[in-house]
Amino acid sequence: MLRKRYSWKIKPGPGVYVSGAVSFFLFFLLWWFLLPSPLFDVPYSTVLLDRNEEIIGVKVADDEQFRFRENGNLPAKYLEALLTFEDKRFIGHNGVDWLALGRAFYLNMSAGKVVSGGSTLTMQVIRLSRKNPPRTYWEKFRELLLALRLEQSYSKYAILRLYAGHAPFGGNVVGLSAASLKYFGRNPEQLSWGEAALLAVLPNAPSLSDPRLVKEKRDRLLEQLYKNGKIEKEDYKLALEEALPEQIYFSGNTAPHLLTEAIRSRKGEVCHSTIDNRLQKRVNEIVERHSRLLGANHIYNMAVLVTRVSDGEVLAYVGNSPSQPGSRGNDVDIITAVRSSGSILKPALYGLMQQNGYILPGTLVPDVPSRFGGYAPSNFNRSFQGVAPADKALASSLNIPFVRMLKDYSYTRFYDDLKRLGITTLNREADDYGLSLILGGAEVSLWDVCNMYGGMVSTLRHYNEQDGSYFQGEYDRLKLWRDIKEPALTECSSFDVPLKASAVWLTLEALGEVERPELESGWKNFASRMDLAWKTGTSFGFRDAWAVGVNADWVIGVWVGNADGEGRPGLVGVRAAAPVLFEVAGLLPVSTHLFMPVDEMKEVVVCRKSGYRASDICEGKDTLRVCETGVRTGICPYHRWIHLDKSGKWQVHSECEKVYNMQTVPWFVLTPVQEWYYIRTHGDYRKLPPWRPDCKNPSGDVMEMIYPQKGTRVFIPRDFGGTKGTVVFELAHRNPLAEVYWHIDDRYIGSTRHIHQMKFDTSEGLHTLTLMDDDGNTLQQKFRVVGK
Repeated sequence: MLRKRYSWKIKPGPGVYVSGAVSFFLFFLLWWFLLPSPLFDVPYSTVLLDRNEEIIGVKVADDEQFRFRENGNLPAKYLEALLTFEDKRFIGHNGVDWLALGRAFYLNMSAGKVVSGGSTLTMQVIRLSRKNPPRTYWEKFRELLLALRLEQSYSKYAILRLYAGHAPFGGNVVGLSAASLKYFGRNPEQLSWGEAALLAVLPNAPSLSDPRLVKEKRDRLLEQLYKNGKIEKEDYKLALEEALPEQIYFSGNTAPHLLTEAIRSRKGEVCHSTIDNRLQKRVNEIVERHSRLLGANHIYNMAVLVTRVSDGEVLAYVGNSPSQPGSRGNDVDIITAVRSSGSILKPALYGLMQQNGYILPGTLVPDVPSRFGGYAPSNFNRSFQGVAPADKALASSLNIPFVRMLKDYSYTRFYDDLKRLGITTLNREADDYGLSLILGGAEVSLWDVCNMYGGMVSTLRHYNEQDGSYFQGEYDRLKLWRDIKEPALTECSSFDVPLKASAVWLTLEALGEVERPELESGWKNFASRMDLAWKTGTSFGFRDAWAVGVNADWVIGVWVGNADGEGRPGLVGVRAAAPVLFEVAGLLPVSTHLFMPVDEMKEVVVCRKSGYRASDICEGKDTLRVCETGVRTGICPYHRWIHLDKSGKWQVHSECEKVYNMQTVPWFVLTPVQEWYYIRTHGDYRKLPPWRPDCKNPSGDVMEMIYPQKGTRVFIPRDFGGTKGTVVFELAHRNPLAEVYWHIDDRYIGSTRHIHQMKFDTSEGLHTLTLMDDDGNTLQQKFRVVGK
């Protein structure tokens, strides 16, 4: 009887498939996340490179390790040496060299101790990432798994870069780039065969304390490379002769304050700056030398910024002078620090006044003692010229003319324009600055000042080179980092730029004629050769000395002073900062020139004496090219007709002389106060002839108060004992021989001749001053005495 055979087949249910899928998915997740991310969670040194990839500054990482972030390619010599020494089959294995591992296991078992590790470069990367834990079989198994996992996520080249970037090279030196710099003073790409071989073996014996052992390892590696055909015979012999490094190289920080900025904004990165290290070093030398000289006057700080006009790149950044015995504040980065502007903003106002039709280049501006409410500015040298052409006032940096121009232009309008011109540090309302905005009342940084001057030159240069076009962003172009790409030029309307090319041209022309009696005559010739337009400035209390020079190629900014704000006698721009400016300018080549923007300018006929548009009676006339709005400026107010008798010695009028006996001539006439100061420096000035004795002056404009002016409040001080002092009033009279009689409130005080000054001591309140000369001319003026 045949038995019937049964075949039992168990069919898996759906749950089995689901469980398998889940298990596989969980295993996959476990395997995928087995590798930490990031693999190396370590801090890096901040490295500062110049424009030619030369290291100019380094700050160690937070863990005090000299470790660079490896971003470049690995040099071929080092790769050949490394693979030959550490992992010959690196390219072929998948993270674990099973043959080498088996060989190591056999050797270790035979020796009864660990004599070989069998680790691949991939496994060494894992070990480095785990901060070199104790060597155990369990740890080796973990390294093996993680190495297999690492090869699935990283390319072979990426793994080599990880190793080169985190391998120890002795002391606190970690990574190939750091070792190359520390031991040889150069980049990895510049290593010789001997140097590359040494760095390949050094992590295996990370100490140069036993040079004999290290040299033996290096030479054996070089021999293997030669046998493998990687090195030519001549190179091999030369490499064997190379001595081991005897010192640790450190190039020093040639731009320490820029390195500080890099640490602040790009910590742990390799920072590619625009600095030219050769220029930086030479500027450092100039700063150090001048700082030593100024230190004798207890002036301890100096900053220099050199930028290129064409692209706004900064080529030299000296944030402060080096420390010296007794100095202080040398860690402060003055380039970005906010300081008092002194006179350094005057060119901006001059250009804006030209552009908006307030003045022409030679327009006369009053330069006499002036008071504007409670504000009483004075010129730096405490002298006055009566009147001064606007361009000469800029070249000589006269204060009174510029305060008067700012009053005409409006300080609120100028405040808004300065912000458009790149001044970012005005942190108060315009009314807080008032008219002092032009004389040091503003807070500015050397960075913003160079941005403003560079923007002006760039505007004109683009106009010259781009067929009369204007572009946005001219006053925000300075850059320190090469990875910040220069934005494409975006064309805009001429109405959208704060200063047109014509106004910039006229401003630079005026700055090219800067005159300083303190300077050696050769400096002016040098400035002309360099096409250098330059401006100095000094803040109140001798706290800040500025000098800025520009041409078509360069902007140079210099600040000198004390970081803590202490003023010092002699701390003025022309003496302390200008010599540095000219010495730095001598380092720079000039290849480009600026040209007059003729298409944007109009010809006008101007009075040779007053600088205004000429009237019919101006005696001398010139034709100038000015801003288009210059054709709307006023007609000369200084020339007027006067009537003389036949002799030409006396002024007359129709009530005392027959008309047919008069001769009518044009005459250049200033007010009495302006004349009083003007004649001291202008011997060619012709004073008005006196009135003939039988002719009374119908206008009475022979006298004018120098102090007090109309609307002035007079304060009479008291000494330390409380005794009331006196105040001196001063008068200008056209006739120096005239005798003037002084009265206050109908009370006779006294008389003066030649020098018309009178001391007063009167009570608080409103008073009337009455003056009468010996010809009967009278001047009456009210003033108020205040107690405080």
